This record gives sequence, structure tokens and C-alpha cells, in this order.
Amino acid sequence: MGWLFAALLAAPACKNTSPDPDSTTPLPGGSAVVLIDSKLIGEYSAAALASRVSTVPLVGALVKYPLKVYRLTYRTRTPEGQETTASGAVLVPTASQALPVLSYQHGTLQPSSENQAPSYYAQGSDVWSIVSVLASTGYVVSAPDYLGYGASKALPHPYEHAASLASTSADMLRATREFCTQQKVSVNQKNFLLGYSEGGYATMALHKLLQEKYATTLPVTASAPGAGAYHKTAFARYVLNSTQPLNFLSIYVWVLRTYDRVYALNRPYSFYYQEPYATQLQADPFGPVPTQPSQLFTPTLRQAVLNNSDAALSKTLADNDIYDWKPTAPLALFHGTADDYVPFFNSQDAYDAMQQQGAKQVELHPIQGGDHFSSAAAYMLGAYSFIGQYYQ
Repeated sequence: MGWLFAALLAAPACKNTSPDPDSTTPLPGGSAVVLIDSKLIGEYSAAALASRVSTVPLVGALVKYPLKVYRLTYRTRTPEGQETTASGAVLVPTASQALPVLSYQHGTLQPSSENQAPSYYAQGSDVWSIVSVLASTGYVVSAPDYLGYGASKALPHPYEHAASLASTSADMLRATREFCTQQKVSVNQKNFLLGYSEGGYATMALHKLLQEKYATTLPVTASAPGAGAYHKTAFARYVLNSTQPLNFLSIYVWVLRTYDRVYALNRPYSFYYQEPYATQLQADPFGPVPTQPSQLFTPTLRQAVLNNSDAALSKTLADNDIYDWKPTAPLALFHGTADDYVPFFNSQDAYDAMQQQGAKQVELHPIQGGDHFSSAAAYMLGAYSFIGQYYQ
């Protein structure tokens, strides 16, 4: 995706405003202070950052500030409400003026890709490449690992669980601002939110949480979620109604496993999956599955979802629907129209529902003909351009 930076706008000049440490809003039932520790990962010159995109014409010219990169650990809560330690990366441009903070929610990481989580700052990861170039143009970046990676890698990742993706990202954002206060990094009160795929879903959930719970301490300036599965109920029906091969079914198995655990549904694998896959997935949850939904999922599951006849399961899906609410800050939805991994209707449904709710600053940006992967670069270009309107 690195080539997209050739067309990004250079960051405009920053305002000098007072920092907003946001140290007054507690975790539910907990202390106001969430930051535990910080460790310098490295310092990188503008030339070093530019060299990471040296094969892409003009992109290196966008690099403006050197960066210091830190690994933060902070307090948050599991979906079950237990306090735990999580981690993330903070990218700090070396600038004299106050900068806005940008919360970057990463996309899906398989367990085998643990070292791609932001706090490792591994060469080739999004945070090392794309997000570092963005930060160098004038954003302090807060990049949560999420639960299940980094400091909390012993925990299962709550894949596509809206509430914990949002709370973990919000607590990382709070920890970042606490860190900036401690280190005398000058930040202003603006908070931008970006993320694609699972990161888009997390970004939408985070925006909603910040608006509802942190409106005065962490106000959202603008957000741009991309290609998220915001309408889980409709997505489940789409999958179980499909007669066409679907290449993402192993990911949907992960979602079901998360929901079964988090919501204590405690259904046997045989409730969800036909044999031999029920037995195979119990032994290896990330094992291969067929592409035909009718071969993988049981008629029992299909009837339960399509007929809305299983109250506990229906409630679980509805609890993770985050498409129908009224954002008060500018929000732009980006999505490829040919996305067969996370279908376009997720963003269309969100846009339509938000319009019905009376939202005045919501935009829908279809990426014509783009699939889930080919649309990622266009998303990043469009999202950065969109938030740039609100930078000053």
C-alpha cells in the first residue's frame, strides 16, 4: 500500500494549543490512571523514514519530522471485566508545536502474525511503514495491539467483539495522552480515528464509545473507518444464505468462536459445524474449512439465524451491530464495491441508518470495483485526505 503516499497531502501547519491529558475519566470501576510504563523502541531520522519508501516516487518527500517510537503498557479490561495489562505503540514526531493525536486500529492479525502487532514495531508492518510516514507529517499516533497480542498475548483475541475492541483502543488513547503529559510532548485536543477491515470495525466501535463515554475528555474530531463488518446480523444472514463459495469462512469461524466464549453461549462445535469440520476445528480452531457455507455450517445454525429463533444467539449478533447510531463528528465510510470478504452492504447500511438518525456529517465513499485487498490503498489515501480537512 506504500505507493499511495505519493498522492497524500502534506500535513498543514499545527496550532499551538494546550495539551489535553485526559486523566480524569476512570476505567469502569477503576483508577483514572491507565498508563503503566513506557519504553523507547527507537529514534528514526527523516532520512531513515524516507528510505523505507525509497522505491515509491515522491513519497519520501512527504516525510517531515523525525520520529521517536515507544512501547506503552497500560491498564484495560477483558470482555469479562477483569483488569489486565495491554500494550501498543506510540509514534511521536519531533516537533515544537502541539500536534493532534491519531488512533490507528490495525486490521486482522492471525495468531501466527503476532510480531506484526504495533508494539513490536517490526519491519514491514503497517505501523513501521505506512503509519510511520503518516506520523512524520504531523500526528502523534496511538496504535493499540488489542487484547491477545503484545503484553496480553496469553489471552485469546476477542475477534470482532465491538465492546472490547473499543474499550482497549480508548484506554490506549488515554494512556498515550498520559504519556504525552509525562514526557512533555505537546498535543492539542484533536483526536482522529483510522482503521481498515477489523481496524475499520474497531474504529467505528471506538468512535461510538468515545462519543458516548468520553465526549468531553476525548472528543472525536473526525474518523474514517474502512471496510468493516458493521452490520453483523445482516452479515450472518448473508453468509448462511449464500450458495456461492466464500473465501473468508475460516475468519467467520473465528468470529463465532469469540462470540460463543465472550457471551457464554457454550454451544458445542456440533451446533455450528457439520462433520468432519466440527471435530477438526475443535482440535485446530484455525484449521482449513470448505468455501461452501452449506458444507460447513449446520442446518440448525442456519435456521436459528435466518428465522431469528435462537434468542441468545440473536442477541449476541445484535450486540455487535454498530451500524445504526448517530455520530456527531465527521465520519467517512470507505468500502470497495466488489468486496466479497466484507461485503459493501455493511457500509451502505451504516450510511443509510445514520442518515435516518439525522447525522449531518457522514459520507459514503464507494471504491468502485475494489475488492477487500485492492481497496486498501485507495482507502488510506482517501481517509488521510478526509481527516486532513479537520487538521487545522
